[in-house]
Amino acid sequence: MLDQKTKVLQISLLAIFSAFVVELVFGLISNSLGLITDSIHALLDSVVTVILLLAARLAIKPPDEEHTYGHGKIESLGGLIGGIAIFLIAIFFIYESIHRLQNPVHDTLPGIFAIIGGLYTIGIDIFRIVLLRRSIKKIGGVTLKADFYHALMDLGSTIIAIVGIVLVVYGFYNGDFIAALILGVILVVLSLKLIHRTALDLTDIISPELVKKVKEIVVNTEGVIETEAILMRKSGDVIFTDVTISLRGDTSFDRAHEISSMVENNIKKKLPNAAITIHFEPDWKNVPLNAKINDIARSVEGVKEVHNIISHKTKGKTYSNLHVMVDNEINLELAHKISEEIEQKIQENIPEIEHVTIHLEPFLTVPINLNVEDKITEEKIREILKKYTVIKKIGRIVSLNFENILKIDIDCSFDKELSIEKVHDMTSEIEHVIRTQIKNAVITIHPEPI
Repeated sequence: MLDQKTKVLQISLLAIFSAFVVELVFGLISNSLGLITDSIHALLDSVVTVILLLAARLAIKPPDEEHTYGHGKIESLGGLIGGIAIFLIAIFFIYESIHRLQNPVHDTLPGIFAIIGGLYTIGIDIFRIVLLRRSIKKIGGVTLKADFYHALMDLGSTIIAIVGIVLVVYGFYNGDFIAALILGVILVVLSLKLIHRTALDLTDIISPELVKKVKEIVVNTEGVIETEAILMRKSGDVIFTDVTISLRGDTSFDRAHEISSMVENNIKKKLPNAAITIHFEPDWKNVPLNAKINDIARSVEGVKEVHNIISHKTKGKTYSNLHVMVDNEINLELAHKISEEIEQKIQENIPEIEHVTIHLEPFLTVPINLNVEDKITEEKIREILKKYTVIKKIGRIVSLNFENILKIDIDCSFDKELSIEKVHDMTSEIEHVIRTQIKNAVITIHPEPI
């Protein structure tokens, strides 16, 4: 985008410099003081455009160690310099107009060459105005706006010069000065607006309405509970936006990232030129108690898995039980330290819990690829199952061996009238018996009704 700006400014520079050459040559030939003065103004405008062009080019530079947000502010600085230049030129016009009104000089002898030179410059100015106006609508930029105002000023001053020449021909010498005075006042207003706007850009001012709009977008995104600080600053045409959002405390990292991406995309729809950083924080206010416990327990180093979390209240006090799986190879002392850390963290973060009971279990990592079946083990398991008369039918037994780990999946049928509690107790007992006879077994029993 900034590269497009430099191309537009280059075209504008070539155009206005050609106007300077034509006006100077034709002004000297025709002895037109007004045209010569306007050519000097065109030369000054060329210098200002060079400054704007350099500012736009510097703004293209990528971020570095000293400018982590990039160099977009240089463009605002260039716009500020351009605005000051316009202001000074306008003040000169006003001063010169008043001076000439008080001390009229009638020695200008305009001719056809002066008119031709002026008309050429008017054509150049109109070309620049159209080019810059279209570019501003398409890509924006304070440097283009500054050059656009310069082009307007050039057009006005050139028209004034031609009108002055015509008026002088008809004997109304003060018409040129009055028109220049009016133009000078207009340019003062325009330049002050440009200076004010670019100066505010340099102070990182941002529209409160824009911040409010971004906040509405964020809070209306699914999954966001609320938004805290929204920090926005503009550098060139890029609006850097830092957003902090609150998510449910039990939100997974993947889901949090997904919500953050949705927030970013929603903001981009309204602000395509925004560079967005999303920071998310957990909010535990409306998260179920057991979900909080689960998240806290999983955050402790050494915890492999958490399940069977049960919380209940008695006489206004809350008690919680949970099963925690740790590495099967660590000793009891280390496992107990993990348990103590879990308990401490839970009571620190959830003061209403009076007591925490933790049941420790060994955790075995089962490889993804288990491709060796153990028929001997399957027969051994089948013999164990036959001892339980409560099992009505022994189904499939899959035994897969990988190094020192045995993955056993068992299908067996029970009386359909048995309670699920009874079935669970029975399958747990069977698992225990199998583990006593087969070391490092990871067992899954699938009960079916019959």
